[in-house]
Amino acid sequence: MPKKTTVSLIKCDVGSLAGHHVVPKPLLDVAEKNLKAMKEEGLINSYYVFNVGDDLQLLMVHEKGESNPEVHKLAWDTFRDAADKALELKLYGAGQDLLKTAFSGNIRGMGPGVAEMEIEERGSDPIVVFAADKTSGGAFNLPIFRIFADPMNTAGLVIDPNMAGGFKFEVLDTIENKSVVLKCPEEMYELIALIGTVQRYMVSRVWRARDDLICAVGSVTRLSQIAGKYVGKDDPVMIIRAQHGLPAVGEILAPFMHSYLVEGWMRGSHWGPIMPVGLKDAKCTLFDGPPRIVALGFQVANGKIASTDDGKPMIADLFDDPAFALARKEALEYASMLRRMGEFEPARLGPEEMEYTTLQQILERLKGRFKPA
Repeated sequence: MPKKTTVSLIKCDVGSLAGHHVVPKPLLDVAEKNLKAMKEEGLINSYYVFNVGDDLQLLMVHEKGESNPEVHKLAWDTFRDAADKALELKLYGAGQDLLKTAFSGNIRGMGPGVAEMEIEERGSDPIVVFAADKTSGGAFNLPIFRIFADPMNTAGLVIDPNMAGGFKFEVLDTIENKSVVLKCPEEMYELIALIGTVQRYMVSRVWRARDDLICAVGSVTRLSQIAGKYVGKDDPVMIIRAQHGLPAVGEILAPFMHSYLVEGWMRGSHWGPIMPVGLKDAKCTLFDGPPRIVALGFQVANGKIASTDDGKPMIADLFDDPAFALARKEALEYASMLRRMGEFEPARLGPEEMEYTTLQQILERLKGRFKPA
C-alpha cells in the first residue's frame, strides 16, 4: 500500500488587534510554539503558520490521514491557547470561532474552518492553498468553476489529453446538508445552476473524472447555522493540486486577475469585492475589508513541505505580485460604488442571509408597531 500524505489547512478567528483587523504577533507565536513542539514529537512532519485578516491559519503536512483526532486536537488546543492569550491582551473577538467548550475528537462543526486532502504523492506535487477573510465558502464557487470547467480560463481542458475527460464536482447544499456530484463538461449547465446560488450551494471537492484523482478540497461550514446567530463570517480555505494532468498553477491563479463580488464584508451582511493580496497586505481595514484572499504555493515532498537546508518551509506568496494589481484596483472601485449605496440592497445582503444578524433584534422591537395596511 503506497504511503499517503495529508495536507491540513485549519483556520480560526481567535482574536485580533484593533477590531476585525489582523492577528497580532503574540498569537502567531503561540501557534508557532505549539506546532513546533508537535513536529518535534512526530505528530506532524512540517507546518506553516500565517494569518489572513483576523483568522489564524494552521497549514500542516503529516501522514495521519484526514479527520485525525490527534491532529485536530492539536489545532483545537492551539486555537484555545491563542484565544487565552487574546483574552489576556483584551484583543477583539477573542475565541470568536470557538463555538464549543470541549474538544470531541473532530474539529469540524465546532467553529474553525477545515480543508484536508489525503494524497498519494506524484513525482512532483505542487499545491496551492487559498485562505480568505470576510466572506463565505461560496466565494470559491466562481474561481473553482473557472479553474476546472472553463476552457477559456484553463487551456489544459483543451490541449492536455490527461484532462480531456473533465472533472467531477461535489456540491454541498448547506441548508439541507445534502450533496450531489456533477461531471463537467456534460453537466456544466446543471453545475452553474446550483453554484451560481453562492449563499446555499458550495463546491466542497473536485476529482479528475478519468481516475478520481482528488484535485481540490474546500471548507464549506456555515457558522451562523452552527451557532444559531451571527458570530462572524465563515472565512473559507481551500487546497488545490496543480500540474501534471491538472490545471497549471498559472491557470489556478488566472480567475483572480479580476475582482468579483462575494458575501460577507462588514458584519457579514454585505456584498463586497474580493481582493487578492500578499501576506503583508492580508489585513482588513476599509469597512472591515475589502474581503481579502491569499494564495500560497509549495511542494509536497516525502510527507513534508519542501524546505530549505536549514529546515524552513519554502512558501511562495503567489498574490504578492503586480500581476494582480488590476484586481486590487477593481476591488477598490467596486467597494467605492457599493458603499455609495449605504444600507440599501443589493449592497446589503437579502433578508434570508440577514436573519442570523443583529438586524433581527431591531425587527423584534418594531414587531408590535406593525398594523394591518
